[in-house]
Amino acid sequence: MSEESHSVFEMLREDPRYKLEAYEFVGEALGYAQRQLGMGVEAISEDQSEEEALAARHLTGQQLCEAIRQYALEQFGYMAKVVLNSWGVYVTLDFGEIVYNLIRIGQMSKSPGDRLEDFEDVYDFGEAFQQDFEITLPE
Repeated sequence: MSEESHSVFEMLREDPRYKLEAYEFVGEALGYAQRQLGMGVEAISEDQSEEEALAARHLTGQQLCEAIRQYALEQFGYMAKVVLNSWGVYVTLDFGEIVYNLIRIGQMSKSPGDRLEDFEDVYDFGEAFQQDFEITLPE
């Protein structure tokens, strides 16, 4: 077992609120935000230092929550809220808790101005994951 996976499993033992899938999904959503949505890539240039490039690629808590919302809808459709809830994720602050757990074990990084509270009440799950779906029954 690699040290990285050992850290993840130790973290899951210390904080069992969220399933492993929730952590994996947040990491995937970060990549989705950068690749598909172009978040955190517009300010990067070749003459920047590595530190400047990392800062330019940074997403705020609110931006990451929005990317997670879009990625969840793309991946799970009208079942997005159900899937997230099954992993222990019920509010946007849960995304922040996941991110900060990953920061603690070195799997993600943060900027000096980042705070856990940046993830609080970004959107309501009921509205964010169910507003675009309409089920109509035949008459």
